[in-house]
Amino acid sequence: MLCKRAAAVVYKHLYRYRVKFSLHYSNFAHQSHKGRPNNSNFLLYCNNQISINGRQGNVQESESIFNRMPCKSTVTYTAMLTAYAQNGQFAKARKLFDEMADRTSASYNAMITAYINNNCSIYEAFEIFATMPMRNAVSYAAMITGFVRRGMFYEAEELYVNMPARWRDSVCSNALISGYLKVGRLEEAARIFEAMVEKDVVAWGSMVDGYCKKGRVIEAREIFDKMPEKNVVAWTAMVDGYMKVDCFEDGFDLFLSMRRGGMAFNSITLTILFEACGRFFRYREGVQVHGLVSRFGFDYDIILGNSIITMYGRLGFMDEANKVFSMMSKRDAVSWNSLISGYVHNGEIEEAYRLFERMPGKDFVSWTTMITGFSSKGNLEKSIELFNMMPEKDDVTWTAIISGFVNNEQYEEAFRWFIEMLRKDVRPNQLTLSSVLSASAATATLNQGSQIHAHVVKMNMESDVSIQNSLVSLYSKCGNVVDAYRIFTDIDERNIVSYNSMISGFAQNGLGEEALNLFRKMKDEGLVPNQITFLSVLSACNHVGLVEEGFIYFKSMKTLYNIEPGPEHYACMVDILGRAGSLAEAIDLINSMTFEPPPGVWGALLGASRTHLNLDLAKLAAQHLMELEPDSATPYVVLSDLYSVIGKKRDRNRVRMKKKLKRIRKSPGCSWIILKDKVHLFLAGRKSCLDLKEIEVTLQTISKGTKEFDWPKHDWSLLGLERDWSYTADNIKRNKKV
Repeated sequence: MLCKRAAAVVYKHLYRYRVKFSLHYSNFAHQSHKGRPNNSNFLLYCNNQISINGRQGNVQESESIFNRMPCKSTVTYTAMLTAYAQNGQFAKARKLFDEMADRTSASYNAMITAYINNNCSIYEAFEIFATMPMRNAVSYAAMITGFVRRGMFYEAEELYVNMPARWRDSVCSNALISGYLKVGRLEEAARIFEAMVEKDVVAWGSMVDGYCKKGRVIEAREIFDKMPEKNVVAWTAMVDGYMKVDCFEDGFDLFLSMRRGGMAFNSITLTILFEACGRFFRYREGVQVHGLVSRFGFDYDIILGNSIITMYGRLGFMDEANKVFSMMSKRDAVSWNSLISGYVHNGEIEEAYRLFERMPGKDFVSWTTMITGFSSKGNLEKSIELFNMMPEKDDVTWTAIISGFVNNEQYEEAFRWFIEMLRKDVRPNQLTLSSVLSASAATATLNQGSQIHAHVVKMNMESDVSIQNSLVSLYSKCGNVVDAYRIFTDIDERNIVSYNSMISGFAQNGLGEEALNLFRKMKDEGLVPNQITFLSVLSACNHVGLVEEGFIYFKSMKTLYNIEPGPEHYACMVDILGRAGSLAEAIDLINSMTFEPPPGVWGALLGASRTHLNLDLAKLAAQHLMELEPDSATPYVVLSDLYSVIGKKRDRNRVRMKKKLKRIRKSPGCSWIILKDKVHLFLAGRKSCLDLKEIEVTLQTISKGTKEFDWPKHDWSLLGLERDWSYTADNIKRNKKV
């Protein structure tokens, strides 16, 4: 005890007065003579202080102690070398290593670790390893870790195989397993794991986490259940694995088992649960987990507080989120952004903006969230204003403003801002390219889309699944199903969006059988269809005319997949029944709807009524459409055409007069073509085209050529036309539609 006290006195004087070390050392020896200490006690104390200060980042203090010590051991040099390495001063570490007269295995290990942790030459590290007179398990573990971090797995395994077998487990095996798992090479990690003689809890937990991250939760659970002992890391990894594959019940039940077994959880466990409760809209479970935060003393954890705010924001309980935010003693940028995002997510843009203006240190996330929020409400002017106010802009911010234009169907503006982004030398990310590809698909501008596709290839992003999905959608909507399917088959890991894009592409281009076959293949691969999938499938059934099969798919939405059919599904199903002439079944389906039938449903019935000349149903559908969309010309046009076909010209004139008195005009038909990078727009009934004369001459030439063929007779009245119109240049001027 006297020895320790005396050493503390010496160290205190060393720090305060910087006097000669030899004097204090002699004082230390004199004061502790009665306790018969030896120099090793003082040496041990100083070595320990060098190590402590090094770990705390106070390398100058470590250096000061080292330089004033009259005698140093190999341990002293190793402690100082480690302190240099821990604080990024590699050159000093190497210089000290070279000055060492005697080196132990610990000295060599410290120098190898310095090379590895400071990202220095792995080959020089191996040279030191090769010159070691005596190696131990730490030496091999350090070198294997170095190879693994550089991605040199062949060299790592060579060293692992040739090292003494008694030192492989568990440190070296764990280093190799961890390296393989980090790069996604699960099978190689499993091979090392199975070959281990002594598996520790780290190895077991690493494999559980590895399988979970690959979505293979069944195999992960098998390993988890075999674990001789489980720690909080393994429990948390397994819970997270279930949540990642949308198995909330299994994940939450496992957490409850963890609690019942007396296993302590940590803040990471709770963060995972809060994220899952928010994502799966589980308010009751979220509140229960929130109660554990206060009960077990996690109140002051800032990460947990942010997770709770995010959860309540996703669930729509902004009052609770605001209370948590107000009660936090410390807040960071994530705290502010989480609350702002919650308000934006729930459509409370003004409240979000008030909070944004109060925020002390706005970052990229804050600005981007508000830009996205205003654009989601159609207020693009405010989004542009905030964008221009930003002190610095990154690729995410540019993507937010471009996506805002795309979501508000301002596709030309989206393209213009994308070009401006490239001019500013900002590299687009995957979401940027997906957004502009979606804009190209919406406008069916294949030429523009192909240019963006070329840009994707140049940036080496053609293997990104989100971009591949957008390309499938682009080529499908532009009618190029062959290229769309080629891109689809090139996708390594197809997700539900990939299948939806291709199924929809087949359906849109009239390839109903191909769409249904792909849907069956998707189910065989274990993917679960969603609302968009079924909409495409029903559209495919409509094209092929599969009424019974379409109705089976429609019913399976609720019975097999617990998906409530939406307005578009009902409209598609009514269209299927209507085209097949099953108008009574179509009416029964409409009457069975749990919500008010939208305009799309009545529009489908109106079209079917016109096709099958059912005046009563046509009048019913038209009446509902007139009430739901009073400014729409569609019910008037279709009803007047039907009256004309069945010979009721007085009723036809009455409907036309009613439309005229209400000053309802039909939107003119619109089409466009792109020639020499220029868009040429054509509107029905307008003569704004500069080349109208030339077009008329060309049509006359085509008309004369078609007269030479023996065309079959058609009953044009079934298409709603009053007489056999021949669309030639001569009657373009007479073609006045109602």
